[in-house]
Amino acid sequence: MVKDAQRAVVLLSGGMDSCVCAALAVRDYHAAAVHVSYGQRTEDRERRAFFAICDRLGIRDRLLVRNESLSAIGASALTDRNLRVPESHAMGHDIPVTYVPFRNAHFLSVAVSWAEVLGASQIYIGAVEQDSSGYPDCRPAYYQAFNEVIKLGTKEGRIEIVTPLIHLRKAEIVRLGLELGAPFDLTWSCYSREDSACGVCDSCVLRLRAFQDAGNADPIPYAALAERA
Repeated sequence: MVKDAQRAVVLLSGGMDSCVCAALAVRDYHAAAVHVSYGQRTEDRERRAFFAICDRLGIRDRLLVRNESLSAIGASALTDRNLRVPESHAMGHDIPVTYVPFRNAHFLSVAVSWAEVLGASQIYIGAVEQDSSGYPDCRPAYYQAFNEVIKLGTKEGRIEIVTPLIHLRKAEIVRLGLELGAPFDLTWSCYSREDSACGVCDSCVLRLRAFQDAGNADPIPYAALAERA
């Protein structure tokens, strides 16, 4: 049941995890969604996914922000066209080249500012620790620390970042999303392509494996699978 007079802001990239978070936020709160474009390779496709998910879930309050700093800083294969997005099998145990330096801090700062204006008490973000690519800003301690910053740096100090997926495996997230009716068919997770998902980057491989482990077919098109068919 939606809690009257309580609002939440959800960071909605358009990917699988953020879509499930949006479905949770809509279930429990009067939800508003924020999307940040930052010069990533698939920003147009992710923006389309954002709008489509909001439409399907009935989220009317939407904020679109463009962050120029992350692409100007570079040093990530997601924002620098001189760096190649590696295939999943080529990734090692170090923090991968697809990591965007301190990206989630930029996103959370926007969400906290908007939450203050809206009077929202919760900020949902689809961070996942166990099945992520090893990004340091997906760790539980990171969000615990950020919540302390919010307490000190906002007027009332009552806004809280919640990470409902952070301890789940990707297959568990798929199952939860299916239970919630999350529109996975509208989502986009690929790091490199906007027409059909590549199927070989780490994000695609983790997603495909999650749907397989959950016993369901991924509803979006994959170029690699089509080529093998």
